Amino acid sequence: MDKDRARLLRLATSASLAVAVILVVTKALAWWYSGSVSLLAGLTDSLLDGAASLLNLLAVRYALRPADEDHRYGHGKAESLSGMGQALFISVSAVLIGTQALDRLQHPEPLGATGWGILVMLLSLALTVALLALQRRVIKRTGSLAVQADSLHYRSDLLLNGSILVALLLAHYGFPRMDAVFGLGIAAYILWSAVRIARESVAVLMDEELPADVSERMLELVRQVPGVAGAHDLRTRISGDRWFVQLHLELPGDMRLSQAHALCDQAVLAIRAEFPRAEVLVHADPLEVVGRETIS
Repeated sequence: MDKDRARLLRLATSASLAVAVILVVTKALAWWYSGSVSLLAGLTDSLLDGAASLLNLLAVRYALRPADEDHRYGHGKAESLSGMGQALFISVSAVLIGTQALDRLQHPEPLGATGWGILVMLLSLALTVALLALQRRVIKRTGSLAVQADSLHYRSDLLLNGSILVALLLAHYGFPRMDAVFGLGIAAYILWSAVRIARESVAVLMDEELPADVSERMLELVRQVPGVAGAHDLRTRISGDRWFVQLHLELPGDMRLSQAHALCDQAVLAIRAEFPRAEVLVHADPLEVVGRETIS
């Protein structure tokens, strides 16, 4: 599974970078001939997408490194750091696009060669849809936060490219000011997407707990293990595609150490059977001690 995950992550990040490079070249040519602010918005976004995709590719390769003496929990949080970097790139893109759109609203200019721009945007839409389909498959198989962040801004690109196409069509049929209006709307949407990516990345970097229903389900699975009297103090956090889980088992105090150890192993297997991404650490508490702590 680890080898398959690594292969899928490398495929997704390489494909993302390749698509970004193709879109940068084609949009640059179309913008040069048309002067469209919407196309400039798309070009700026693709340039930053390329930088973000390169950062993502490097981060994923680092995150795939196994745990070592200096990083006992692995390198998975590199994906979240990549997400923060992408959020920064996307925010810069939104500001640049919005500034250009406002300037064009104040100083409107006629567009040229809109036909080339329309063809380029059709190509952009086709490539983006294909990439999103690949990323959806990879996310489903790996749960990678970095690929999720990458997929989020390419979903934004899908809306962006569609909006640019509409703007170019309107300009082609006599409504050139709509080009700048669409550019401004695109900038606002991109900025909102950056905030979403940053929030998800910060949650992982700050060791935010897994959703409450997941934690409750883990406790339920452990309490169903025959011989376990109870469980408490479950703590969780995320690092890359790994969930780190700690909890305390309540066991009879007169139980032999070998039996307690076997029940701890069964508790770990019960959680991992339903949540294979979880790495579980179990501490056994004598039931009598737990009772005294509850009374005090």
